[in-house]
Amino acid sequence: MLRVSRTSSSRAGLVALSTVLLIANLAIASCRDTPTQPTTIRIATGSPTAVYYAFGQSLAAILNRELPDVRASVVITAASAENVQLVGSGGAELGFTQADVLPTSTTGSSKVDAIARVYDDQLHLVTTSGGPVRTVADLRGRRVSVGAPGSGTEITAIRLLEVARLGGDEVRRERLSLDDSVTALRSGRIDAFFFSGGLPVRGIEKLAEASAVRIVDLSEWTEPLRSRYGQVYVSRDIPRSVYGVDAVTTVANPNYLIVRAGLPEPLVREVTRLLMDRRAELAAAHPAAGRMSPRSAIVTAPLSLHPGAAAWYRATKP
Repeated sequence: MLRVSRTSSSRAGLVALSTVLLIANLAIASCRDTPTQPTTIRIATGSPTAVYYAFGQSLAAILNRELPDVRASVVITAASAENVQLVGSGGAELGFTQADVLPTSTTGSSKVDAIARVYDDQLHLVTTSGGPVRTVADLRGRRVSVGAPGSGTEITAIRLLEVARLGGDEVRRERLSLDDSVTALRSGRIDAFFFSGGLPVRGIEKLAEASAVRIVDLSEWTEPLRSRYGQVYVSRDIPRSVYGVDAVTTVANPNYLIVRAGLPEPLVREVTRLLMDRRAELAAAHPAAGRMSPRSAIVTAPLSLHPGAAAWYRATKP
């Protein structure tokens, strides 16, 4: 019978223990040497000449500068409706949307939460200054862009046409982006276009600088829209100083910065902090961003605030 001495057994045990410790140390060193993967944040925006894009570009720059483990970028989209779909499906982490695009109730079913109410979108009905369109009724039988498919503009414009009894074939609808609408109006391919955005909308601003345009007053349609579709709609002025054309009153509704519901709370808390703390920088990218405040930001019905955003607001007591 082969006997193993106690000394040989101890030596064998020490060798085995040393081997285990060496492997563990190598594994730890390997983990330390492996760089952590940055967190990707895609921000769903809209047209490059509209507010969401300018706001999103500035926000992405702030996140990249101040959150070392984040890589933020913007995604050009048709805007609100597409943005909600992208964030809800995981195609983007953040996005902007009008309130009227959202279902009236999201209890228990929403894949998106809110970070903040950011500012109000104002519905523009733009036409040539010498043209025949002076009221919504004048759109009957004319060629009108109601906004790109998947945009908040399209939803609001179609609702307005419905309450004005211009639904169906009463208006020859085109579904164009802001940039394409501007081009089509200049060339005479359409008679007018709708666009919903915060003041000023740069695409409309550039059009007004280059051409004689009119913005049609929509004040009479706020109450019919509220009666049929809900209380998100309010009346807001577009002063002459914005585009250099006659002042009008139009229909507005709030818009939100939304976030995928499953994003980690600490990350969303940091995004919320930077959104509020860097308002001056965001306003330099577009004046609409300067209208945010922590007190108004928390009013995001029908969406709930993301727990990370709610935690930041609680800590700062807006």
